[in-house]
Parts: sequence; structure tokens; C-alpha cells
Amino acid sequence: MGRTILQIPVSKELRVKAEKAALIQGFSSLQEVIRVFMKKLADFSINVSFQEEEEKMLAIFKKGEREFKKGKLKEIRSLSELI
Repeated sequence: MGRTILQIPVSKELRVKAEKAALIQGFSSLQEVIRVFMKKLADFSINVSFQEEEEKMLAIFKKGEREFKKGKLKEIRSLSELI
């Protein structure tokens, strides 16, 4: 199997924090974490989720729901009502 080098510019602070986190979680190095992640990503055996974005979307949904209950939004039941 041929090998290639992947270079990813990151801040020194991020690299140091990520290395510490990798070691605390039982990995031998940051490179090992990245290899494991890439292998699982390539095999579609990992689901990537960004909780922060999910929380933002949930907040937007809840706000819309509150506005709908207050009568600020109109319920649309068909495409023709929207147009």
C-alpha cells in the first residue's frame, strides 16, 4: 500500500490541545486519532455530528414553534397556499 502525507494547517494551540486530548483518551498520538477517524470516515462506519449546530437548529425550531402558537406564523397546508 502506497502512503501519502496529509498536511493540515492548524494553530499551535489547537494542535497542543488535540494532542493532550488524544493522549488522555488512550491514543498514542494525534496522528493515530486522525488515521482512525479517516479510516472510519472512509468506511462510512462513523456518523459525524456537530452538536453546536444541532443546538442552534433546535433553538430556531423552538422559536418558530412559539411564534406559530402565538399566531405570528400562518400554517400552510399546500403549495398553492404558499404561492
